[in-house]
Amino acid sequence: MRVLGIETSCDETAAAVVEDGRRLLSSAVASSLDLHIPFGGVVPEIAARSHIEVILPVIDKALRKAKTDWEGIDAIAVTQGPGLLGSLLVGVLTARTLAITKKKTLYAVNHVEAHVYAAFLEEKQPEFPLLALIVSGGHTQLVFFRGHFDYKVLGQTMDDAAGEAFDKVAKILGLPYPGGPSIAENAKMGNPESVKLPLARTENKYDFSFSGLKTAVLRAAQTQAGRAYDFPSTKLPEALSRSQKANIAASFQKTAVYTLVRHLRKAEIEFNPKSIVIAGGVAANQLLRTGAKEYLKTGVVYPDIKLCTDNAAMIAALGYFQASKKRPEADPYSLEPNPGLMM
Repeated sequence: MRVLGIETSCDETAAAVVEDGRRLLSSAVASSLDLHIPFGGVVPEIAARSHIEVILPVIDKALRKAKTDWEGIDAIAVTQGPGLLGSLLVGVLTARTLAITKKKTLYAVNHVEAHVYAAFLEEKQPEFPLLALIVSGGHTQLVFFRGHFDYKVLGQTMDDAAGEAFDKVAKILGLPYPGGPSIAENAKMGNPESVKLPLARTENKYDFSFSGLKTAVLRAAQTQAGRAYDFPSTKLPEALSRSQKANIAASFQKTAVYTLVRHLRKAEIEFNPKSIVIAGGVAANQLLRTGAKEYLKTGVVYPDIKLCTDNAAMIAALGYFQASKKRPEADPYSLEPNPGLMM
């Protein structure tokens, strides 16, 4: 069974063709990242306009790369949410139109859940029961899967997602957007023990909180700058030396990663999974991978680096499993985007 996946939840327009939920035939992505860099974050209106401009060419490219046409596609899977409303609207309306005109079955996919299914495209397949840490710019969740579509959300962020915290700390330090790669690169030159940063305490032991950590970084930066510069302001990063920025970046990264790995280890002990999946954009962080290897006893399955960030392959993969497990189809005449969709 071949599924065409369509993903437009944020700033990347993506389409992919996946066969039987495990074989990636093609993946095409058009990113509008460069348009957002000057603003230090994604501008929803710009993202939506970009999706409109490129979505049909991206879908055509995915079909060509898969060496197939519409006759070779059995179903369409599209991100329904969560995400930016304008961006989601473009993908959903496109998928609805194609499902009607091409006479294809349509499946609505949860973007966060789909991140886990990017791991099923790897040669080493995750096994159930599995523990999943989903860490990206918009989401941080710890989920226990007993099987397909049989899961329990153990914990989630109470404020900032991990990737969002990386972006905000990068902005405090005057580092380029997106913050994840910028923080990781600068941290290589810093001392992770130089700045003492707090670990958040939450009522639910599996919930996350990164807002306090972000504020502690701001206070540390202001202290080292010698003045409580307002934020956001270009004056604060200008007052910091290169080594100060590197030390703060390294200390923040160490604390954020320790928080993620600590939660994973607690859940691993309690639930004894056969596999652990770490997925989402932050899964590409090398310190996170090193920490997971050092502290976790269960084998960790990561999606391919290219499939850690937003992509349509994971949407198509989850769409296949929805079809194979006889999950409800979406009505192409009424499906609406859901920006606040939860797992």
